[in-house]
Amino acid sequence: MNYNQLINSIDQNKLAPLYLITGKQDYLIEQLRNKFTQIVPEEERTMNFAAYDMETTPLSDAMNDALSAPFFGEHRLVMINNPMFLTGERNKGKVEHDVDTLVNYIKQPLNSTILVLIAPYDKLDARKKVVKLLKQNATIVDLHEFNEAETINYVKQFLNQHHYDISNQVMNQLVQRTDGQLSVIMNDLPKLMLFCQRSHEITEEAVENLVTKTLNQDIFTLVDLVLKRRTTDAVSLYQELLMNGQSAIQINAVLLSQFRLLLQTMILKNYGYSQGKLAGMLKVHPYRVKLALRTITKHHLNDLKLAYLGLVEIEKQLKSTSESPELLFEMFMLKFA
Repeated sequence: MNYNQLINSIDQNKLAPLYLITGKQDYLIEQLRNKFTQIVPEEERTMNFAAYDMETTPLSDAMNDALSAPFFGEHRLVMINNPMFLTGERNKGKVEHDVDTLVNYIKQPLNSTILVLIAPYDKLDARKKVVKLLKQNATIVDLHEFNEAETINYVKQFLNQHHYDISNQVMNQLVQRTDGQLSVIMNDLPKLMLFCQRSHEITEEAVENLVTKTLNQDIFTLVDLVLKRRTTDAVSLYQELLMNGQSAIQINAVLLSQFRLLLQTMILKNYGYSQGKLAGMLKVHPYRVKLALRTITKHHLNDLKLAYLGLVEIEKQLKSTSESPELLFEMFMLKFA
């Protein structure tokens, strides 16, 4: 089940006793939290709704609540957040979880309880008994990363519902500035709508002035300057990033990540991988893969290798010497050019 299907089923009061929500779409997760909460009338929420964070609270507390009958109401809603015990990762907290209580509940859930597990992770450990049972018995909601088309469609629908317009050109500008990340776009939309409340049309000026470029977007520009061997412009942008508070190690790490992505994309594309499969294989946002595919058509594999190795050398020097980061980057550019 996807996000829209779940929203429709809740609106139609077609409720299941057990839900598992997966994926890292923070904005959509928050929307679903609010939607589930509305199932319980406001006057009943004190007694019939509870949310538990598994990083600070034992699972047994949540399960005891789930096993209780609703208090003068139709449903009891119990949300379990951050159930890291469903993954293969170690629990970073000191809280011990009795997972058997959940295993037993999954086998015989109460019809009067709606139990929602929100697992904001890329992957669950399919070998675990509790995960197998959830996949067999729960309603699974997959909040996968939206591709560019899905992001644009969602944003336009949202704006249309609030009687706002946005041109394709401005929409593309908004996607570029935010790396196509839905959560970032939706966080910026309220101030864009306020800025444009007279015309009810999101303008290029509003996006330019109110939406901050992500570091990845600046790094993408920097990568382009490096590959075009525009040394002066590349060094100037590098210095600008430092002046804006970015650390040299962080800038270099993101640069390395971007060149690694370009190399991986070029190699896998030569093996026949499509854009969609590349995003899944490399575990990156589909928009980044789209930009990478566009970039590699203009450059040779050997250039990507040389740039990557040069940045690896910068990383070593940043961690082992007191040389100026600007000087190290300038020397890298001169050598690469």
